[in-house]
Amino acid sequence: MGENLPDHNGKTDLVGGRDSTPEGSLGTSLSPPPATGEPIHESLGLDVQMLLHGPAGGDPQAGALIATGSADVLVFFWELLEVQPHDVDVKALLRLAVLHNVPTACNRATVDYLISSPLFGT
Repeated sequence: MGENLPDHNGKTDLVGGRDSTPEGSLGTSLSPPPATGEPIHESLGLDVQMLLHGPAGGDPQAGALIATGSADVLVFFWELLEVQPHDVDVKALLRLAVLHNVPTACNRATVDYLISSPLFGT
């Protein structure tokens, strides 16, 4: 199992804050789109399994990982101030996360809460 990291905004927040997170706290498997995965791989040296870019099908790919039980956590930083052409996919992804009881973080503060929880990874 692993973490899903679709990202429409906030890549720098996630990578920049890695120094303050416990070693290995992001899990053993990361599944971000290229815009998020490349900075994670280059900056942190972590292996990532790239999903497609959100509008190209990445949000449904992430939803499939959630629906099949392959995602433990959803970290989803998205652009709040602009309407996205794939808003219906974003909404479907968030619905699946709630339906399957997958912890979801949409901002850096929630990511920090999730990965610092004693329940994270259990």
